[in-house]
Amino acid sequence: MKLGRLNHVGVATPSIEDSLALYARLFGAQPHGSAFDLPAQGVRVCFVDTPNSQIELIEPLGPDSPVRKFLEKNPLGGQHHVCFEVPDIHAAKAVFEAKGARVLGEPRLGAHGTLVFFVHPKDMGGVLTEIMETPKQAH
Repeated sequence: MKLGRLNHVGVATPSIEDSLALYARLFGAQPHGSAFDLPAQGVRVCFVDTPNSQIELIEPLGPDSPVRKFLEKNPLGGQHHVCFEVPDIHAAKAVFEAKGARVLGEPRLGAHGTLVFFVHPKDMGGVLTEIMETPKQAH
């Protein structure tokens, strides 16, 4: 398996609206679409396009959100994860596990409407890494 395209960098934020205002002021960037809730993952999400990727702004949904713990340690927010594409999510999961990487849960529906899983940061040089099946209509 080869490293796939960088799909996005996840940035945790206490406020998507404040982060969008910051990206607009500093870069002239606009949201890709409206923010939306992903209750199964405990987050609210909004994407900002870049010329070769996206920024995924993620805000906690409620007190049990995994992003809430991140923000307790990093109150201003910050880089939460990176996401790479793969052609087959189940094959990628098998490869990571066969190589001893800890996959965090089963593949589940992500913000782009395709299956994703996460690899433990301790097995990825300290970086939480999302693996995402390439959207069928992409690129």
